[in-house]
Amino acid sequence: MVASLEPKTPSPVRYVLDAGHSAAEARRVAEEQGISRVFWLSQRESRLGWIGEQRRPVLPGLDAARDAWLAARPILLPGFVADDIPGHSQDIAQAASLMRAVLDGEDCEELLLQEPYAERLAPRFELLAATYDEGDPQEIVKIEFDVMQDDELIAENLWVKLSWLSYAEHDGSLRFRFSFGMESYEDVAADPQRQAYAAALTEALFPESAVISANTRLQHFLRDVLQGKELVYVERIVYFNAPDGGAQFHHDVERGHLGVVFAQLSGRTAWLTLSTEQLLDAIQHFLALPDADEGMAKTIKQKKTRDELVKLAADRAALAEYLNRHDNDPLEQLINRTPAFIRQLIERGHAYILNPGDIILLPQQDAAHCAWHAVYCLDDSPGEALSFAIRHAAT
Repeated sequence: MVASLEPKTPSPVRYVLDAGHSAAEARRVAEEQGISRVFWLSQRESRLGWIGEQRRPVLPGLDAARDAWLAARPILLPGFVADDIPGHSQDIAQAASLMRAVLDGEDCEELLLQEPYAERLAPRFELLAATYDEGDPQEIVKIEFDVMQDDELIAENLWVKLSWLSYAEHDGSLRFRFSFGMESYEDVAADPQRQAYAAALTEALFPESAVISANTRLQHFLRDVLQGKELVYVERIVYFNAPDGGAQFHHDVERGHLGVVFAQLSGRTAWLTLSTEQLLDAIQHFLALPDADEGMAKTIKQKKTRDELVKLAADRAALAEYLNRHDNDPLEQLINRTPAFIRQLIERGHAYILNPGDIILLPQQDAAHCAWHAVYCLDDSPGEALSFAIRHAAT
């Protein structure tokens, strides 16, 4: 079982020092390891340590990418869209201005009624209304649109929802999610036409979306990896991961979707990502270590809770079921907040650093066969990224 902990091609990211050391100490140790720059890894006040990259990874071959996809493991494509970034520098700068305005408390609906957004939306997209869900503390606003053509209604109830990535007050991480219909009730995979219009709405507000959507090289690569027909990008999200923020471990499985393509446009992010099987292996391996209790003690305070987690994890089927539950706080604390566990994942080769122009592919077949992932900001200010679901084109 332990052998499957390590990917076939381990990442060049290294764990340099734990959080108790200074930046100067981390730089000294990193230099001894051939690492030119260190990064502080933290998320929502969990201080996880110092990391660095010994070298830039290389683009995988097609066979290696296919094998990784079938095994539900992440595929890093370093620099894959780097040449496309300069052509969208103004769009990326405009998106950063929008993000900062939202962080400053400005009304997003009012901002979208101004230039350059008003010109981008007209005459196809008609902004209808903004709604506010007081029962969801993460939601900032949902803005609804209709699609018009010569005064005729073509599609209705498209929306962009602006949300915080966490409940932490200091976390400025944002996401703009584009979709349609009633959340959690409507089967969006069953309506490819409105999915396409929601994608076009993303392009109107964030033209830098073309870095993914108009990239023929990426389309050909994905078709070769998946050995299938034409693909489309749906359920689009524009992310701004902020310092000490980002995303906790999760997957993005949704009916009708094959996986997710994520492109870093500005700033840097660190990723911990691995298949469901690898994550289950990693949890079981860690909890079987003689010093596991010591490693968890500062994160999971109650000894009884730690003992119960160790007992549960011994049953792999029970652990897999618990991993996919929403009320799994002890396990969530282990995989997201426990520095010793995070260190194990990094040392096993499951960490990646994304620079502008890098892409990472995340297979999402089902909950048992998908790439789980957590994301961390490595800069002093938020960076922009695109996260688009992949599905077969409608026939």
